[in-house]
Amino acid sequence: MESAIMYSMDNMKKFPKMDALAPEAMKAFWAFDRVALADGAIPKKYKELMALAVALTTQCVYCLEIHKKAAVKAGATQEEIAEVVLLAAALRAGAAMTHGTHLIEG
Repeated sequence: MESAIMYSMDNMKKFPKMDALAPEAMKAFWAFDRVALADGAIPKKYKELMALAVALTTQCVYCLEIHKKAAVKAGATQEEIAEVVLLAAALRAGAAMTHGTHLIEG
């Protein structure tokens, strides 16, 4: 018996079914997503790099795949992506350190 791959990008093909099951909410989601990631006061490349940092901290494998491709398409370099990885790592470490202060008495 073969088990399904939980984090296969093929799961993204299920969005049309979600669109059909909850059309108004999904329509609002797609509109929000499109506007949030569009060029604005913050250029699209920077938004995609920020999305990568968030995806690294939330560990969303789908977001990592989607936003890495979008960041590269928007002009992000491998050096910029590497810095985003380190930024996300530093923020996660910093969060552990600052939350750790709650564990120290006195």
